[in-house]
Amino acid sequence: MLLVLGALSAFGPLSTDLYLPALPDLSDDLGISSVTGQLTMTTCMIGLALGQLVVGPLSDRFGRRKPLLIGVAVYAIASLLCALTSGAGTLIALRLVQGIAGGAGVVIARAIVRDLFDTEAAARIFSLLVMVTGLAPVLAPLLGGQLMHVTSWRGLFVALSLIGCALLIAAALRIQETHPNPSGGGLRTVAANFAIVGRDPRFVGFTLVVGCASGLLFTYITMSSYVLQDDHNLSAQAFSLVFALNACGMVATAGLSSALVPRIGPARTLGIGLAIGGTASAALVVAALAGLPLPALLVPQFLAVSSVALVLPNAIALGLESHSARAGAAVGVIGLVQFGVGGSLGPAISTLDTSMVTMSVTMLGSCVLGLLVRSVTIRATRRRRAATATVAAPPS
Repeated sequence: MLLVLGALSAFGPLSTDLYLPALPDLSDDLGISSVTGQLTMTTCMIGLALGQLVVGPLSDRFGRRKPLLIGVAVYAIASLLCALTSGAGTLIALRLVQGIAGGAGVVIARAIVRDLFDTEAAARIFSLLVMVTGLAPVLAPLLGGQLMHVTSWRGLFVALSLIGCALLIAAALRIQETHPNPSGGGLRTVAANFAIVGRDPRFVGFTLVVGCASGLLFTYITMSSYVLQDDHNLSAQAFSLVFALNACGMVATAGLSSALVPRIGPARTLGIGLAIGGTASAALVVAALAGLPLPALLVPQFLAVSSVALVLPNAIALGLESHSARAGAAVGVIGLVQFGVGGSLGPAISTLDTSMVTMSVTMLGSCVLGLLVRSVTIRATRRRRAATATVAAPPS
């Protein structure tokens, strides 16, 4: 089941990373600018965010299994239609549908983990899911680069459709219902659940940390194809190897996160990840401004991207700590911030410039903001718990 949940969580990287090596060719074939080409990625990210926001509460009402199977089926169909389209506008619209459908896999996989595990165990499981999910960025660009030898960008969308069909079969066979007491109710219940999680400062704070880490990651994902291939003359195949190496770093640090959590807790592990990401991003800014050669850029880039696997699983687990009864709605909000806010940062910045300096400065800013939000959230939580303990203590 863990492997299937990890694969379902991989809809994001599958939907973006597989055709990253083909993004310049896609833009040329459709006669569109690089900004419009990146918009096909942006709309998919927006769809992933909206899909989680919608499907998450639905899974609280109707259970996890049925919305999951419907979403994965729609994903497979939308991917096939992307391969058949001949216009940029139609492709962008289909990518939005593909993202919305794919959001079902992401949000329900996370909700299932919260159904089954407490906070610390959930942080470890989320780390393991990142390890499984990390295989997608490793394999997807490699597969995409190799498929480009024998097919066009359209063939890559056919591959996504086939992957969706395989995951639909796997989910139908291996995923059972984990939410035995769906809340039922209508829009009022959904609104009430959103209001409860929105009034929780701890949830809001750690959700913002998720958005910051995602800002770093998606800035790299969105801009690295153009930065490394256009500015540093890497081929599509060479870029896919660099991208896969960075994904391997995320897999390794996800394993490190799973080992650290039982020893030092998820909050400190989260802080270590943000510190590593900030330091590496600062080094990348310096190297880019100094005009150092490509190897000097790739090392801090590797460390910065790898640090995300120390941040995301722990921030998500800490944010969900008090919301087991409404995990679908809570994970939906986290997904909105992760893929909507964080996923839109890179494309938005890239409309201004697609240089290594711009990319690294944006990554650094995301880490610095994440560190500030984490510090404020933890301090506020401690004060709140201390106040609650004082009120609850019997008079002496």
